[in-house]
Amino acid sequence: MTLATTITIIAIAFIISALLALPLIPMLRRLKFGQSIREEGPQAHQKKAGTPTMGGIIFILSIVVTALALGWMNGLLTTQTVVLLLVLAGFGLIGFLDDFIKVVLKRNLGLTSLQKLIGQIVIAVVSYLLLRLGPFETTVGLPFTSFEIDLGPFYVLFLIFWLVGFSNAVNLTDGLDGLVAGTSSIAFAAFGVLGLVYGQEDLSLVAFSVTGALLGFLLFNANPAKIFMGDTGSLALGGILAMLSVLMKQELLLLLVGIVFVIETLSVILQVISFKTTGKRIFKMSPIHHHFELSGWSEWKVVIVFWTAALAAALIAVLPEVI
Repeated sequence: MTLATTITIIAIAFIISALLALPLIPMLRRLKFGQSIREEGPQAHQKKAGTPTMGGIIFILSIVVTALALGWMNGLLTTQTVVLLLVLAGFGLIGFLDDFIKVVLKRNLGLTSLQKLIGQIVIAVVSYLLLRLGPFETTVGLPFTSFEIDLGPFYVLFLIFWLVGFSNAVNLTDGLDGLVAGTSSIAFAAFGVLGLVYGQEDLSLVAFSVTGALLGFLLFNANPAKIFMGDTGSLALGGILAMLSVLMKQELLLLLVGIVFVIETLSVILQVISFKTTGKRIFKMSPIHHHFELSGWSEWKVVIVFWTAALAAALIAVLPEVI
C-alpha cells in the first residue's frame, strides 16, 4: 500500500463523514435526539444539554462504505476485514439501542449492564468462531519481545474480556468534546502504520478508514461540539480497536497505544475502590478528565493534553517497529 493510497483512504472516509454530518445533525436536532447531562457532572457541562447525540452513526457508515468499496476494488476484502466490520456494526448496534432507549424513550438507564454484556459476548464469540474457520493464532505476545504464550481454547475468554473491556474503556473516556474522536483517530492511525509494517494491508485499510472517518466527525465534535457520538460511537470504536489489536497479534501493545483509555478506566476503578473501602475519593471526580476540569483546566486544555499523551504513546509504540 503506497502513501498515496493511504492518503486516499483517509480522505475518502473523511469526506463521507463530513458530508453525512451536514444533513444528519439538523435532522437529529429536529427529532430532539438531544443529550441529557448528568446533574452530578461538572456544572459547566449543563449548557451542552440538548446537543444531538448518536452521531456515531456518521463515522460507522463512513467506515463501512469506505472499507467495503476500497476493499473490493483493491482485493482486500478478507475474513479479517469482515470480522472487524462485524464488530464495529455489532457494538455500534448495542450502543445505538442504549442511546435510543435513553434519548427517545426517555429511560435514563438505557440498556442494563447485563443486556449490554450479553450482546458484547455474543459478538465476541461469533467473531472468534469466524476467525477459527481459517488459520488463527491463539497466542498473546509481550510487545517488543519474542516472548508469547499460547492460550489455546481459553483464547476465546481473553477475546471476550478484551473486546468488552476496551469498548467500555472508550465509552468511559467519551466525556469531553472531541476527546475520544481525537485519541481514537491517533490510535487507529498507529495500528494502520503497524499493519503496513507487518504486511497486513487489509487491516491497514480498515484502520485508516476509521482514522479518516473520525477526523471528518471531529470537524463537528470538537469544542463546542455540534454533535456527540453517544454510546453508538464509543462502544463501536472500543470494540473494533480491540479486535484490530487481536488480528495484528499485538493485543498487549494496545495498552500503550490506548494509554488514555487505560488511565481513564483505572481512575474509575481506583475511585470506586477508595470510596468503598475508606469513604474517601482519590479524584475530585472520575473519570480523570473531569478531575482536571474541576481543578481549573479548561475543557480544551484537558483535551489537548490527552491528545498529546495519546500521540506520544502511539509514537513510542510504532517507531521501534518502523525503524
